[in-house]
This record gives sequence, structure tokens and C-alpha cells, in this order.
Amino acid sequence: MKVTTMDYAATGAFSQTITDYLCRSEKLRPFYNHFPTPEAFEKQIQEKQFTPEQRQVLHASLQRQYRSVAEIHPQVKQHLDLLLQPNTFTITTGHQLNIFTGPLYFVYKIVTVINMCKQLQEKYPAYNFVPVYWMATEDHDFPEINHFSLFGKKYTWETDQKGAVGRFSTQGLEQVLEQMPEQYPVFEAAYRNSNTLADATRFITHALFGAYGLVSVDGDDAGLKKALAPVIRQELIENISNKLVEESSKQLEELGYKPQVYSREINLFYLQEGLRERIVQEGEKYRVLNTDISFTPQEILQLAEQHPEQFSPNVILRPLYEELILPNLAYIGGGAEVAYWFQLKKVFDACQVAFPILVPRNSALYINRGNASRMQKLGLQPQELFKDYQELKKYLSAQLHEEEITLEAQRNAVATAFAEVEKLAQEIEPTLTKTVGAEAQKAANALQMLEKKISKARDNKHEQTFKQLENLKDKLFPNGSLQERQDNLLTYQTNNPDFIPALVEAFKPFELKFTILEEA
Repeated sequence: MKVTTMDYAATGAFSQTITDYLCRSEKLRPFYNHFPTPEAFEKQIQEKQFTPEQRQVLHASLQRQYRSVAEIHPQVKQHLDLLLQPNTFTITTGHQLNIFTGPLYFVYKIVTVINMCKQLQEKYPAYNFVPVYWMATEDHDFPEINHFSLFGKKYTWETDQKGAVGRFSTQGLEQVLEQMPEQYPVFEAAYRNSNTLADATRFITHALFGAYGLVSVDGDDAGLKKALAPVIRQELIENISNKLVEESSKQLEELGYKPQVYSREINLFYLQEGLRERIVQEGEKYRVLNTDISFTPQEILQLAEQHPEQFSPNVILRPLYEELILPNLAYIGGGAEVAYWFQLKKVFDACQVAFPILVPRNSALYINRGNASRMQKLGLQPQELFKDYQELKKYLSAQLHEEEITLEAQRNAVATAFAEVEKLAQEIEPTLTKTVGAEAQKAANALQMLEKKISKARDNKHEQTFKQLENLKDKLFPNGSLQERQDNLLTYQTNNPDFIPALVEAFKPFELKFTILEEA
């Protein structure tokens, strides 16, 4: 496998926010704690406060959650037990419970976490580093996770279930399995034998990444939610997160960065079986939207103290919840995720919780053997593939020793000639200048049309070459986007069982570069 890298900015596929962050722009400096370098983790370790009691709670909850996995990989067992040790820390990524792992970048996130832990372990042998996948089990936006694309075909899970998706029964997924082009044992076992989508997703991530010691965490857990109780109370009484996030969002906007998330007055949902709805304050009452449920201030504060598991943080408070229950040092996310974490630092500061190091996940372009051969026949380098199709056509034309067709010189000559005619008409009969102008425009239009016809005739000579280019672009950039945002893991793993090990070998999280993997 040939591996090369390039700057994220050079791909043209990432936001200004992320490219500025990677360049350590001073404009963004107030919105994060430490930049992701290996040396920064020593400071982060000193700043992270996590008590033995918190470790006990985390360990006990994870032991319960992993009962759904029949045979836990020894590496995962070791990591679960290491979480009890004061010198053990986590590196975390999070994602929705997309069926069949969803877009490819889900896998890239986890491989980035795994490799960062490996690199930190080498640099800091006195500590232990555990890769963690935070399962977004409380998310209720089902249409975002109920489908995926495989070999250009979309597969969708239909169900009428409501509420937190992690609690969904896997009923109905067997119909998706039956539509698949072949059987995929990991997914067959997960969706046919698991009671809930959370259990099925844990099974899948354990099957794919258990050998690397990945620990999957479900925040929809009564034991873990107790740590959130003080935050819930403060949120209900003071609405502090909304004020602080709006301040940061305004500051980022003034610097030219678009906010990625928007805050609510109360950044909490009410959570029950089949129900996850926003909590709003109306006068002296707290009401659950789209229901008849309401509370007095005393009732809702008592509920928060006695049953914090009935509250669910939204996108604003979930990151804080993660950092409260994990001995975490860094969060690894996509560009939009890292950008919205910038909006949250003031919330962490107000709650006196260490703000994690923010690391953009590895992104990649995977070029299989067939596409690599097509690329080479066209005389292209991988980095050149990020140019748009028309630009590449011009480039190939130049490579084919064909200059770009242009009649610009002729247009200028005709325009000059008509300008002289117009001058003459003006001297003899001014009313003829409009006629001259109209004829000049006709001549210009005729030359433009001829330029297109001549260019098309020349293009037809190389139609096959340009068609090969178009097909290559479509395969490597489906729907004009990066592979990782469109394709699914099975698209690549089906033909290359060592696809994940190849990623593990290639990704270098601290390099902060876009990775290109090319099959030899």
C-alpha cells in the first residue's frame, strides 16, 4: 500500500475554520485549550481531575454494558480494568448509531483514536491510554441513521419506533439484511441476535475493533448520569450554558466563522421509553414539548436529583457530560464537530472541567488497484484528482499536447475593426452606429459559437480519455464529495479484508494531514 499525504487546505474539501485551526490561527486561540501535539498531553494530564470514585462508577457501568457481548476480547478486558488505575486516560470519539456503520468516516474516527493511543503510549510509557467510542444512544434523529449506501445502492431501515435510538429494538433490520447482495457475518450476528440498537452497535464495534482494545461507552446509563445531576440543576435554574455559548458564537461570527450548533434556553431533553423531547420553561412551569407533561420548579429539581437518567443533554451539554464521566484527554471529531466544540469552551470553564484537546480525525482517499491503474494511464498524480473535472480536462489536453482552444485574439481583432467602422459611421451618419454595434455583437457571438464548436470537435478526438477521467472522478468522489462522506465500510472491506489494518498502518493523527492510500 502506497501512502502519501497532503494539506487539508489543498483538498478544497474542508472549512476555513478547520484549516485556520490547523494553521494555529491566533483568531481561534481563545476557543480551545491545547493544540494537538504529543507534548501538549503532558499538560492535559496534569489538568485532568478524575477521582478513584469516578473510576469505580465508570468501571461498574461498563461491566454492566458489556454483558451483552458474549466473548469480550482480552485487549478490551484489559482496558476496562485499566480504567480503575489513576494513571489511565482515554482518547474519545463519538458518533451516531448509523446502521451498518454508516458513512466511512465513522471507521476513520475510530482508527484515529486507536492510533493516537498507540502513539501516546510510546511517548508516555508511565501512563495507559484507552481508545473510546462514545455511542450517541440518546440521539432521537432517526432519519440520520436509518440508511447507508453500498455499491451505489441505498438501503433503509423502516420502523415506527420513537425516542432515543439506542433503545430501539432491532426488529425490521432483518429485512435490510435480506436485501443485501451477500451475507456479512458481523452484521448478521449483530442485528439478528441483539435486543437493542445500542447492543448491536457495541457488538459491531467490538467485532471490528476489539483486537485494538476499543471500549464503547453508552451514556444512557443511570449510574453514569448521576455525575450530570449538578449540571442539570444549574441548567434548569440559571440557563448558564445558553448565555455562554451565545457569547462564543457571536465572537466566532465576528471573526468570520459560522456557528455549527445553536443553543436553547434549556439544553436538556426529557427522556423516557419512546420519548425524547425538549424541556422548556413557561412562566412558573417546566413543560416537555409535544406532550402533556409539566413540572413545577420544585418537582423538576427533585426529579433531577433523584432520577438524572430521565434527563438527556443535547449537543451543547453532551460534550460536558462525556468529560464528567471519562478520564479523557482529547476528543477526535470531524471538521464540523471540532468547530462546534470551539463554541463550548466557556461552558467548560464555568463548570471547572478541563477542556479536552481537539483533534480533527484522519480523512482519506482510498484508491483501489483498478482505479490506481486508471489514474496512472491518465498520467495523473493522486493530489491532482482533487481539482475539478473541467480543470483536469484542460490539464489533460495540455498533456496531450493540445493547447486550449481560444479565439480571443480574433475577437479582439474583430472588435477593433468594428470600432473603426463605428467611428467612421459616427462621422458620416450617427444613426448608423447602433446598426454597427448590433453587427459587432453578432460577429462576437458567432466567434464564440465557433470557438465552442471547434473546442467540441477537438474534445471528440479525445472523448475516450475524458470519459475515463469522468468515471475515475465519479468513483473516487461519489456525488462530487469525499468517499468518506458517501461510501460505506463494506464497499472496501468486501474486496479487501485487510482494509481496517491498512488504515491502522497508514493513519498518523499527529501529522494532521489528509491521507491518500493507493493499492499497488
